[in-house]
This record gives sequence, structure tokens and C-alpha cells, in this order.
Amino acid sequence: MNAIITVVGSDKVGIIAKVTAFLAEHSINVADITQTILSGNFVMMMMVNLDASDITIDELRTKMTEKGHEMGVEINIMSEKVFSAMHRV
Repeated sequence: MNAIITVVGSDKVGIIAKVTAFLAEHSINVADITQTILSGNFVMMMMVNLDASDITIDELRTKMTEKGHEMGVEINIMSEKVFSAMHRV
């Protein structure tokens, strides 16, 4: 199962490292990643694969929300199917 993770907030050192370290701890593979800085705001979007993960997407969503609060950024997660359906023209 694939999921889309978005991270948005003020730019600071370590955002990518903290998010990807958490994913690695739970055997979640980063399939694709893009990030940029827009007017001083950090913006990252990742496609991850949860096939080997030791947590569910709901647990991931809860834990990443908590991690986002700790880092001062907003982290959102949705399944790739939901994301694709929302962005279909």
C-alpha cells in the first residue's frame, strides 16, 4: 500500500532527517520525495510504501501528527488511492 505524506511549516534544520528516520524505524520505504522552500516555508511531499511496515496507516497518521507537533510543522498522510481520487480532473 502506498501513501502520500505532506510536511509544511517554517524551515529549520532536521525536518527531512527526523521524518525519514521515523519512517525507517517502521520499515516504511520512501518511493519518491520532493521538497522546496516557498517564502520561508518548508514544503515536502513523499510517496511511501507501507507493505513491510510494522504499523498501520492510521497508527502512522497518529504518530506523524505527534511528531509534527514536536517539530512545529504540519504532517498529513493519506492513502495514494484517496489522494489520486481527490486530484483527478
